[in-house]
Formats: sequence, C-alpha cells, structure tokens
Amino acid sequence: MNEIHDRLKVIRNHFKMSIREFSKEIFFSHSLYGQVEYGNREASDRIVQLISSRFNISKNWILTGEGEMFDSPPPDIRLEKIIKIYNTLDVSLQECLLEQSKLLMKIYKEKSP
Repeated sequence: MNEIHDRLKVIRNHFKMSIREFSKEIFFSHSLYGQVEYGNREASDRIVQLISSRFNISKNWILTGEGEMFDSPPPDIRLEKIIKIYNTLDVSLQECLLEQSKLLMKIYKEKSP
C-alpha cells in the first residue's frame, strides 16, 4: 500500500461506502474522486484535507502511510445519518422515531442472553 490512492480506498472501505457516497461526504463529484482513487489523477491537497477533517484521518498517514490511520476515534457515519434524518422530521415524527427506538431496544434486550 505504497500509493495514496490505495490508502484512500482503504479509508472508503473502512466506512463501507461506495465511491459515490464517499465523494458526497467530501463534496467532490464521484467521477473526479473515482479517478483519484483508481490512480488516474493525483490527490489534491484539498481532497487530502477534506478526507482528513471529515473522517478524522491523519494527513500524514494519507500522504505517507506512516503512523496511525486515525487522529482520533473514527466518526460513526450511521449515527450521523440517523441524526440527519431525525432533524428533518417534525416534532411528532421525532417522538414516533424515539418510541420505535425504545421498542427496538426492548426487543433486543429480551432476545439477548
């Protein structure tokens, strides 16, 4: 894994995202980002900075492969998606979502040993 594009793929795969989903998170077109990840185009400083800040990835690791991949614990993308959905709902639907979550947790606890 000597090339930046290889490390970018590792990052994206870590978060189980498609190129389209990942590029959307860093505000790039999927075609441009795909070219970077496939090694057909160099990773700009801007792409490296956006990936580093958005996903808490060490810039040094992206650029060199040295050190730890994460600067701090990785963000939970699934939780962020749930929060975005929750914030788009009106108050009554937010309450419904909370109640459904409580019911799911109750079912989960009943099935857990």
